[in-house]
Amino acid sequence: MNEPSPTGLSLFDRLFKYFDKRRPSDRLFLYILVLVAVSAGFYALYLVNQSYIREVPTAGGTLMEGVVGTPRFVNPVLAVTKADHDLVALMYSGLLKIGTEGELENDLADSISISDDGLVYNIILRQDRQFHDGLPIRAEDVAYTIGLIQDAALKSPLRGNWNGITVEMIGDYELNLVLEESYAPFMENLTVGIIPKHIWSNLSDEELPFSQYNTEPVGSGPYKLGSVKRNKSGLVDEYNLEAVAEGEDTANISEIVLKFFQNENELVEALKSGVVNSTAALSESSLSNLDLSEFEVTQQPLPRVFSVFFNQNKSAVLRDSYAREALEVMVDREELVKRALYGYGTPSYSPVPPSFAEVTTATNTPSMTVEERLQKAREILTDGDWEQAEDGHFEKVLEKSTTTLAISLRSANSPVFENTAAYLTEVWSALGVRVESELYEQSDLVQSVIRPRDYQALLFGVDVGRALDFYPFWHSSQREDPGLNVALYTNITADKLLTDLRKESDAGKRSELLNGFVAEIQSETPALFLFSPSFVYLTTKDINTTAMNRLSRPSERFSNVKEWFINKSSVWPVFVN
Repeated sequence: MNEPSPTGLSLFDRLFKYFDKRRPSDRLFLYILVLVAVSAGFYALYLVNQSYIREVPTAGGTLMEGVVGTPRFVNPVLAVTKADHDLVALMYSGLLKIGTEGELENDLADSISISDDGLVYNIILRQDRQFHDGLPIRAEDVAYTIGLIQDAALKSPLRGNWNGITVEMIGDYELNLVLEESYAPFMENLTVGIIPKHIWSNLSDEELPFSQYNTEPVGSGPYKLGSVKRNKSGLVDEYNLEAVAEGEDTANISEIVLKFFQNENELVEALKSGVVNSTAALSESSLSNLDLSEFEVTQQPLPRVFSVFFNQNKSAVLRDSYAREALEVMVDREELVKRALYGYGTPSYSPVPPSFAEVTTATNTPSMTVEERLQKAREILTDGDWEQAEDGHFEKVLEKSTTTLAISLRSANSPVFENTAAYLTEVWSALGVRVESELYEQSDLVQSVIRPRDYQALLFGVDVGRALDFYPFWHSSQREDPGLNVALYTNITADKLLTDLRKESDAGKRSELLNGFVAEIQSETPALFLFSPSFVYLTTKDINTTAMNRLSRPSERFSNVKEWFINKSSVWPVFVN
């Protein structure tokens, strides 16, 4: 029988026939060469695949969130505690929401337009949104929610934001909000969750705070109530929330379970044992005791600036500009953040919280050593005619009498304030300042110290919000209680800048006004601005969150929770959609 011709063989058959005719040593070499070539080809394909492949979120997974405290009012109108606000953020929607960069975005609103005079906000609602019970969200629900906030009998924490606002109903999905005077930061108020009128309107003011809907709510947020677990005492131990089915807009994470703990120690143990896989409820000291290498750590400044406010009416020493400047120089804000906040904060040199606006600020050169600070502060005091006595303290003739450089510092009795006061006492005492530090319980501080303005220096934290409305804290009209101008600051130029800032909506003009205000403040040193504490959120590494910029409060971390994911798959770009 004749053998088939070489041309009738396959390529591989001819290749191996060729190998068979080679010497054994050559044949081995050729086999190795082919093996290497094939392996290299597969590896090249793998590299190409990896360079183009994309990971995309897929539905599923459970977020186990640890919270300290117990929810009481899962109701946007009455929410008070951090636990309340966390649940409200997950289960309710507002007209607007916070975007990943901290900007306001439409949520329930389809459009919002503002009249030229800034007094009328015309709101048109989306018609495809509904509450968790399936009923549509209408303009009457928005009007009802605002009415409850304004109801004096309910004592809503939000009432002050809605004073003087009139609601005009136009149609089922349209209404106007009318302001008494132009107020640019008003848009921030439109993030409040909307509650269903058809559920709440049958309740009286007396019945409303005790309704079961405060703990078993019906909202319109990305998650709805699945179940509630209570302990033997009837207190809530756990909320189980389920993603609301909204087609392509359904949240990626299928389930969020919020577990409530009595204290931070219990929460830390739950984190370590894997009972929870995320939390924003730990203090700086608890965070410092955790091994954070196992977690993704999100850290962002909050719009709150801790400062020492000088009441110059109570102290001749603090009326002296040289004394105030020397006190300022002695403060190393970088070191203070380490000591008071264990590093979870950002130094502040102006009333504007870091990362919330671009302002030109002067710093006191954080790189200066302790010795350099001492030398500079002493030079400032000497230039101001202060003389150092034999006991090391400085003295000066003020208002016809010899006065010792001394300061009384009052603050709240909490770890952050206590640590801050201890640092200030240490560095000012080293300069030769007599420092008396007094700490009060929060309620006593407010009633006995702040309201009557009974202090020389007040260590206090001011929350100006994302809208950066400084009017309540620095306008001269707010010097007396219930105003919050605790530095009793008076400056005609600053007053006008603050008034204009409240009305101006143009970003460029607002920036100019804000920089002008900061320049006035820094030229007079009515306060020492110290630091802004950070919002810190821990998650295990399998949880993928969105950016969290310019948060006004920790609960706003959930503003874009729909986009978070745990499960994921790898696909080529052509299949992403």
